[in-house]
Amino acid sequence: MTHPAPPANPERRRLLRLGASVAAAALHAPGLTGQRPLRVRFSHVVSEDTPKGLVAQRLQALVLQRTEGRIDVEVYPDARLYGDRDEMEALHTGAIDMLAPSLSKFGRVGFPEFEVFDLPFLFDHLDAVHRVTQGAYGHRLLAGLHRLGLVGLGYFDNGFKHMSADRPLHEVADFRGLRVRVQGSRVIAAQMRALGARPVPLPFSATREALAKGIVQGTENPLSNFWTQGMHEVQPHLSLTRHGYLGYAVITSERFWSRLRPADRALLQTALSEAIAYGNRIAGAQQEKALTALRAWGGTTIHEPTARQRAELARVVEPVHAELGQRIGPDRIRELHRAIGA
Repeated sequence: MTHPAPPANPERRRLLRLGASVAAAALHAPGLTGQRPLRVRFSHVVSEDTPKGLVAQRLQALVLQRTEGRIDVEVYPDARLYGDRDEMEALHTGAIDMLAPSLSKFGRVGFPEFEVFDLPFLFDHLDAVHRVTQGAYGHRLLAGLHRLGLVGLGYFDNGFKHMSADRPLHEVADFRGLRVRVQGSRVIAAQMRALGARPVPLPFSATREALAKGIVQGTENPLSNFWTQGMHEVQPHLSLTRHGYLGYAVITSERFWSRLRPADRALLQTALSEAIAYGNRIAGAQQEKALTALRAWGGTTIHEPTARQRAELARVVEPVHAELGQRIGPDRIRELHRAIGA
């Protein structure tokens, strides 16, 4: 079955035109003849038309413009260079310079405190998320990355996740025995087990094929990922459960960051902060565009759980909160709730 192209994005086209014109001008800029630009290789695993992809492109365009091509942020989307399983190692070895992994990925490399972002039904809206990521709690998490030789440069949103499957998911009983692709997160895996499902950790880039082949029967995603990765073609049912948050942290290595001139570090950080603010502004719109496209396509049945059904899902997965509290300490969980309610 054919389906319409992803919704047009005028801002992305504008960014690409800006980047191309600045790059062309930089080739003829005084003083740059024969001088190679400083390369900053930015790798990520999702489509260019997702919030993450658009943030990376915005950063690329801003840096090209402000340095007249002296610094070139090279963006590699769709796991073209590295995927979920090897991108952190690539950053450590210097094969790439910048990543924006989902917050779920930090737990498995020694930072379980980041797993709070995977807790189901924790955030009601993005304002609550930002009170954590933009406050002392979130800043302290980023600062702690130095233990692994990493520099945390900022957070940004994708949005809230929804469940899809080869069958309708209305009640808790509908999840029983369902093989669900998950990120390598203990919290997300525990959530699926609490629902009676069977979590199967897989790289994001392998998810669509695994769904098509029946290796897994369902998954969870923000709508922009679900649409741009073509998962709607292999998932006949989508439930708008809005059960969890998906966000990212932009990181680099201390080795790369320390080699930059202070002025270049400041320029990159400022440009990134502006790109993140832009990404957070458009994240909601990207989800709405994807939902509109899914409804127009019509090949996936979209279900909207009732308030009672969502409350029952939340009740069943509530023990996952206590389980994480035992692992990272109840004081941290209490501090998190204070930050959300501030």
